[in-house]
Amino acid sequence: MNEDPGSTHGPTHKSWWDRLGHLFSAEPSNRDELLEALRAAQGNGLLTSETLAMVEGALKVTELDVDDVMIPRVQMVMIPASAPLADIIGTVVESGHSRFPVHGEDKDDILGILLAKDLLKHFGNGHDFDIRSLLRPAVLIPESMRLNVLLAEFRLSHNHMAIVVDEYGGVAGLVTIEDVLEEIVGDIDDEHDDEEPPVLVQTLPDGGYLVSALTPITDFNDTLGTYFSDEEFDTIGGMVTAEIGHLPEQGEEIVIDRLLFHVTEADDRRVHQFRVQPAPADPD
Repeated sequence: MNEDPGSTHGPTHKSWWDRLGHLFSAEPSNRDELLEALRAAQGNGLLTSETLAMVEGALKVTELDVDDVMIPRVQMVMIPASAPLADIIGTVVESGHSRFPVHGEDKDDILGILLAKDLLKHFGNGHDFDIRSLLRPAVLIPESMRLNVLLAEFRLSHNHMAIVVDEYGGVAGLVTIEDVLEEIVGDIDDEHDDEEPPVLVQTLPDGGYLVSALTPITDFNDTLGTYFSDEEFDTIGGMVTAEIGHLPEQGEEIVIDRLLFHVTEADDRRVHQFRVQPAPADPD
């Protein structure tokens, strides 16, 4: 009987595990040997580079303490419990954060955590504003706590933020679940993170250009001094695809208005990038 190609018990699956087992047949005795075996697995195609990086990150968090990744006190966005509602809203909007430590008379007196979504709910209940009634309990942790222990604590308690205290009980900083996860998976950008705008047109040393297919035709015209119409198409990718007459493949070329468009990046769904340069002169 033929093996089901989708079965996890078929020959391909066994072969995969046999190969992986072979890599670990020497039974790594320490972390360095384990990492060496994992990197060999990645080199042999058993792990992707992304998976290897995540495994290395997961091992790394067992060696790091909270004070290695925490946001220090001087950079914390905190709200005094006595602040007027208008000031609190201004802080929430300006910072873009979703959680805020709230303190009493001084910043070491943490009363709780204000969630921006709880503040929004206040406006629908018609009650007088009392920030203390909106606070969630604050989780206090020592600077020396290991990150893997903190991550387990976050999972069990369903908290996303903890206040880090020093040996004297003063506030040293804060740490979020995102800070811990970034040590495993790398930077996690959100809608509030500053993001570098993509470079749509790059000038090459030989006078040509690398042009993103998403470049608006108006921007292309401004950069290259051309006069392509944007009435029918918004982007260079749309214009060139229409001129070619089908979805371009990498390596295809077309001359439009004395410019040579060479497809440098494309997949089975769309074109991504062109190299653009003056078309060669026709031989006499």
